[in-house]
Amino acid sequence: MSTCDQPALERFRDYLIQPGEMLCFDGPTLDEHVESLRQLTADGLVTKEKFKGGYTLTQAGFDAMHADDSN
Repeated sequence: MSTCDQPALERFRDYLIQPGEMLCFDGPTLDEHVESLRQLTADGLVTKEKFKGGYTLTQAGFDAMHADDSN
């Protein structure tokens, strides 16, 4: 995961999203993170939902989001 993708993944952490839960990005927030969300989807860390701006955190994404917690 690149450092450019971390802010989008941190939004899931901000809202205490668990694997299998969806977070909706809207308006300026979606515009700000759209490229990162595309990359996170390609990396299997989130799943894009049919609902506009909806992304579900995968277990791999959850693990990546908390990888630095042990430091």
